[in-house]
Amino acid sequence: MKDFLKFDTNEERQALLIRARKVALSAIQQYDLEWDKIEFIQLSESITYKIETSTANHYLLRIHSDRLSREEIRSELLLLQALNKSKELNVSEGIPSCDGIYVLEIETEMGYRRPYVTMMRWIEGEKTTGEFTDSHAYNMGVMISRLHAAAKDFNPPSDFVRSAWGVESFKRELAKLERYHQRFLSEKAWKLYQDAAEKVVSQLTTMRPTEHNYGLIHADLHTGNMVFNDDQPSPIDFERCGYGYFLYDMAGTMLELWPKHRWQLIQGYERSRKLETDYTRDLECFFIMFMIENYCHHASDPRETASLIDEQKYAQAYIREYLNGNPFLFEVIEPVKMD
Repeated sequence: MKDFLKFDTNEERQALLIRARKVALSAIQQYDLEWDKIEFIQLSESITYKIETSTANHYLLRIHSDRLSREEIRSELLLLQALNKSKELNVSEGIPSCDGIYVLEIETEMGYRRPYVTMMRWIEGEKTTGEFTDSHAYNMGVMISRLHAAAKDFNPPSDFVRSAWGVESFKRELAKLERYHQRFLSEKAWKLYQDAAEKVVSQLTTMRPTEHNYGLIHADLHTGNMVFNDDQPSPIDFERCGYGYFLYDMAGTMLELWPKHRWQLIQGYERSRKLETDYTRDLECFFIMFMIENYCHHASDPRETASLIDEQKYAQAYIREYLNGNPFLFEVIEPVKMD
């Protein structure tokens, strides 16, 4: 049986999207929804659609990647359900089918694995397209601290299954980058990445998880996975959630912020959850880790190659500072001159 979401060419991608829309339309029939419109959002780790209704309530339909088991998807929904108990957070949650099922398995074309499908409550808000304000940055820090505090209050059941993000997951990502790095990196630059990855792994192995610094995290908390109402952010897309260091979540957000806004994010976070006094060194490690993982994820898609090349003058500048042991998180780093 072929993976439902697998595609290697543009023709296969188009065939996948046709196949996926049929699955989505079939899945909608199993919910008690008077829907008006189905709108494709994106193809990434999953395929997502916005389901609009004639009421104020809209929904998110997800066709999941074959890499996730039913138990992993159900565990994500359990975490979201627990997070929603916090009055200070606004996160999505699963919607049951007419039969009370949260994770559906939908028939598809012969020869393909039947994908899992979930329906979620839609989180209203806008993604920020311009530069972030001081208020945005501070409030993102507040939101992340609330997210981590609420996750710590969750007591997972014995059958709860989510991945851990650390040394082993990082090494798996690097194996993918090794196959595709020549698309956007010279051999000299690739050696720089390898040295940085080696240092990241070395630092990760010396870290010790504690109740204060480690737990259930979002694990993909870049700013594209936040929506804003006024200046107040809400996290979306928990598909990668799992176990990891809280600083990893913060680093994922900081990657897209100016240095002064990174500092304001810290101030917002520490309003309710204090960081360890020597957190900067570890946070910079997770910053480089998250950045490299981003390139691992996008390197295989030829449509991303041009933007990956454009970003290297900044990425390699950060990597060089990191390898030289220079603080960089709260400093303006000049881009390197590319060969």
